[in-house]
Amino acid sequence: MLRNKIGEQTLLFRNRPEILGTGSVVGVKEGKGPLGKGFDIVLEEDTFGEKNWESAESKMLSTAIKTAMKKAGKNENQIDAILSGDLLNQLMSSTFSAKDFSIPFLGLYGACSTMTESILMGCVLVDGGYADTVVAAASSHYSTAERQFRMPLEHGNQRPPSAQWTATASGGLVIGRTENPQFCCTHATIGKIVDTGLTDANQMGAAMAPAALDTIYRHLLDTGREWSYYDRILTGDLGHIGKKILLDMAKNLGVDMSPAYDDCGVLIYDLEQDVHSGGSGCGCSASVFAGPIFRSMLDGSLKKVLLVSTGALVTTTSALQGESIPGIAHAVAIEALR
Repeated sequence: MLRNKIGEQTLLFRNRPEILGTGSVVGVKEGKGPLGKGFDIVLEEDTFGEKNWESAESKMLSTAIKTAMKKAGKNENQIDAILSGDLLNQLMSSTFSAKDFSIPFLGLYGACSTMTESILMGCVLVDGGYADTVVAAASSHYSTAERQFRMPLEHGNQRPPSAQWTATASGGLVIGRTENPQFCCTHATIGKIVDTGLTDANQMGAAMAPAALDTIYRHLLDTGREWSYYDRILTGDLGHIGKKILLDMAKNLGVDMSPAYDDCGVLIYDLEQDVHSGGSGCGCSASVFAGPIFRSMLDGSLKKVLLVSTGALVTTTSALQGESIPGIAHAVAIEALR
């Protein structure tokens, strides 16, 4: 008998795994955005003193993890596992970051949904008694993603208005258990692949929006909660176009999500920063939640947050073969218990 699964896709964390500390590191452009003051560290230059972009991203991720561990009052010997992912082949950034720690490592890939995937898996380990304390983290970097998925920066290629800007950002959480928990992960909903047949790699938000709504709707059905239960429902990186699509789709279900809903990819940049449809990348939702959103939970502005990181599962190979772009989204409910 499944004691900890409710409905079709949702996990119930009975033992209340708690967020003990967070860390967020962002690049120059992200630091100049409207959320700039809410991040722990803003880089002075996006190479972070390293010889290449990939090394810079690994260093950012390590720094975010160390920041979260410091806030949580934990050292390496007290962390049972790091669960982390990024956008690069073979999880290059996460793998090289993990070299900085003498901690067991689980590499995860869910495209830009990786942050909630890592939180979900970390909570399963802690709630199930398989770990006392874990780190969940994710990262992305504009220059590494452009090099792998699009064109060399030196080309200066023009981007269509629907394109999004991969955030140079990393975020990490320390998840554990205490006798008097405060900020707990209470539920998580594992998303399904939703593929609408879209093939345009410059329409990532449109590709992910149906998956995001599917997961949110399923989460609410499984938990028996209303849309108004949460102070904030946050998708990962649908951007301006994907956000509008999601709101329109929700209206077709008879629901106005706009009062409580927003998107990390919309929040992280100003329109004047020339990011077109907004931000994207694993680090987008990771840094926004670990930074400004969690600060709002600490000061009591937010009590109940549903974080829904969204991923477009496209590869360079599938794109060249003309395949469609499958979307995925995983949801984690974070609630202040006191």
